[in-house]
Amino acid sequence: MDVRRTGELIRSLREERGLTQLQLAQLVGVGDKAVSKWERGGGCPDVSLLPALAEELGATVEALLAGSLSPDELQGGTMRRTAFRVCPSCGNIITTTGDADVSCCGRKLGPLPVQAADDAHAVRVEDAEGDWYLTFDHPMEKAHSLGFAAVVGYDRLAVEKLYPEQGGEARLPHLPGGTLYTWCTEHGLMRHPAARPRR
Repeated sequence: MDVRRTGELIRSLREERGLTQLQLAQLVGVGDKAVSKWERGGGCPDVSLLPALAEELGATVEALLAGSLSPDELQGGTMRRTAFRVCPSCGNIITTTGDADVSCCGRKLGPLPVQAADDAHAVRVEDAEGDWYLTFDHPMEKAHSLGFAAVVGYDRLAVEKLYPEQGGEARLPHLPGGTLYTWCTEHGLMRHPAARPRR
């Protein structure tokens, strides 16, 4: 940890949020002299203060320790880094298009690993007025079902949440360059071969 760089980052983030040293100190439970010391590079925050400090400054603990904010690598306007996450508590489906710390219902959620779809998870795709109409034979039972279907195109994505009580079908917009995904509650996230709708 470079205390000088960390101090400069703390000052920069504090000013960006319009806080005085005293206000930041009160928010994290220290004296304003401590914040001044950090910002001058004369010392670093106690490790127990880092989570609260990071939250108040809108950064990560890792960024504070590194003393810099590293911007996400630009992907040329594509969605190729799209990752899916599903909360095991409430079932929320969360997507990101880059590295992210994501949590839901108090749990940190990592991206779902992707695997090639096998025959048991095959999906039939038909054209329906310009959309993809998906049908599948996968069980749709409470303990084992497809939880969502998604298509990721060059510049956007669409997700349809699926429920055990519904039939084996879904409808998604046809997106140029689209890649089709389904998520099985038992076997995980599946990437399907290039979908070519039957007309």
